[in-house]
Amino acid sequence: MQRAQPQAFSRVLSSMCTEPHPDARAAATRFLGSNPGDPGTYETVARLEEDVVEILGEMAGIAGQTHGYVTSGGTEANIQAVRIARAQATTSEPNMVVPESGHFSFWKAAELLDVELRVAPLDGYRVSLEAVEAMADSSTTMIAGVAGTTEYGRVDDIPALAAIAGEVGALTHIDAAWGGFCLPFTDHDWSFADAPIDTMTIDPHKMGRAVVPAGGLITDRARLLDALAIDTPYLESTSQITLTGTRSGAGVAGAAAVMERLWVDGYREQYETCLENAEWLAEALADRDIDHVAPDLPLVAVALEPTSFERLRERGWRLSRTETGETRIVVMPHVTRRMLEAMLSELDELV
Repeated sequence: MQRAQPQAFSRVLSSMCTEPHPDARAAATRFLGSNPGDPGTYETVARLEEDVVEILGEMAGIAGQTHGYVTSGGTEANIQAVRIARAQATTSEPNMVVPESGHFSFWKAAELLDVELRVAPLDGYRVSLEAVEAMADSSTTMIAGVAGTTEYGRVDDIPALAAIAGEVGALTHIDAAWGGFCLPFTDHDWSFADAPIDTMTIDPHKMGRAVVPAGGLITDRARLLDALAIDTPYLESTSQITLTGTRSGAGVAGAAAVMERLWVDGYREQYETCLENAEWLAEALADRDIDHVAPDLPLVAVALEPTSFERLRERGWRLSRTETGETRIVVMPHVTRRMLEAMLSELDELV
C-alpha cells in the first residue's frame, strides 16, 4: 500500500474531474483536519466556505446575494435541491420534471425523497420544451435544466424552463456542475442573471480545478435553505443545512485558494484553451471522416467503432460512452493538444 500511486491524468479523456491546481493542493493539505460541518469550532474554514459561495455567486449572476454551501459534489447538491423543492410542495404526491440528459443523481433523489420523476425527452441534444410543458402540472414541485450536459456539453433553454416552472408554481433548478466554470465566458443564457432560477449546482472540483470533494449548491434566497436546516444541539453552531455532517476542510480550502487565483481571467484563459483543443479535435476527426458531435462547450462525442474503442482502452486510454454509444472526450484542463495528437495517432494505427 505504501508504494501505491494515484492514477496519472496523462491518458484520462472521459472524466469531468482534472488535475487539481497547485494552489488547491497546498491549501487542501493545510486544512486536512478542519471540519466545515462544525463552523463554530473551525471558524477559518467556515470563512473560506463563505468566500467560495460568494465567488460561485459572482459566476452565476448573483454577486452579493449568494447563499449555499460547499457540497461533496453534484449528486449531493442535486439531492438537496430536490429536498428544497419537496418541502415547498403543496401536494402529498409531488413530481419533478427532469431532462433525459439529466444526471443520474436525480434518479437517486426521486427514490430517496419519494418524488415522482418525469423524464422529458430531448429535441436534438437539449430538452424538449413542448415535452416539459406537457408533463408539468399543479403537482410539479421542480423543473430541472442542465447547463452543460455530461454526454454532449449542451445547455438547455433555461429562461424557457423557468417560465414553464413559473406557470405551474414549481421551483427551477439548474445543474451546471460541469458547465458552470465555462459558461460565464459564453453567450449562453444559463445563470440567475438570465432567468428566475431558484437553485443551482456548480462544482469547483470539475472545471474549477479544486481538489475532490468540492461541489456547490447556491441560491439567491436564504429562506429556501431553511427547508434543509437540522438542529445540532451538541455543536457550537445550532443548526446545519448540509446533507452530510462532517465535511472536507481540504475541499473547501482548496476551492477557495484556486478560485481566488483563477477567477476571472485564469478561468477565461483555461476555457478558451480547452475549447480550442476541442475544436481542433473535431476538425481532426472530420479530416478522417469520423462522425462526431461538434463541441459547444469543451466536449466531443465521437462515433468510434466498438473494436477501436476497446483497443484504445486496452492501450490505457480512459474512455467512456454516451448512452447511445458515442465515445465521450471531455477536454478538461489536463487534456493537452499533445494528448489528443497521441490518441489520434494510435487510433490511426488501429483503423
